[in-house]
Amino acid sequence: MKNGKIRNIEKVVLSDNWYTLNKFSFEYQKDDGTWEEQHREAYDRGNGAAILLYNKKKGTVILTRQFRMPTYVNGNEDGMMIEVCAGLLDGDKPEDCIKKEIEEETGYEIHDVRKVIETYMSPGSVTEILYLFVGEYEDRMKVSEGGGAENETENIEVLEYSFEKALRMMDSGEIRDAKTIMLLQHAKINGLI
Repeated sequence: MKNGKIRNIEKVVLSDNWYTLNKFSFEYQKDDGTWEEQHREAYDRGNGAAILLYNKKKGTVILTRQFRMPTYVNGNEDGMMIEVCAGLLDGDKPEDCIKKEIEEETGYEIHDVRKVIETYMSPGSVTEILYLFVGEYEDRMKVSEGGGAENETENIEVLEYSFEKALRMMDSGEIRDAKTIMLLQHAKINGLI
């Protein structure tokens, strides 16, 4: 569905280094019927998927820890973030992407995943849609050490915490990643663990 209050859109690529930063100039029709010119920048990194792996019997979740430069330059002292497993779609369907990311990052081979949320994480500046999943894991599903794909310089540490500890870490601010908080809250609200 097109928005009839937007016209004359012009796009200029500002950067195409890591991902793509575009500048959009356009006219927007205000409620009084007049048109105003606006300019916005939008970072296009593609869409992604993330998953909370949980073990109901053990009462545990699998999370990851890795260095995130943007958080480091914005006050996160060591730049390390505790997060759910996640990755960019890179042309894959969300379900296929997240299954591949699970094995690369955590070392688990999971076949059954369930999409629970589809969200824009930062709609004022980033185009990304993030597909959020949950999936049950068992120890027998561990097929490798994980840690991320070597060619992606991820250096991921795999963590297994009790669900209650993960919730406490969220409350204390040790877990500050939005997708992780959303999935932990989803699990709590829906009694997954």
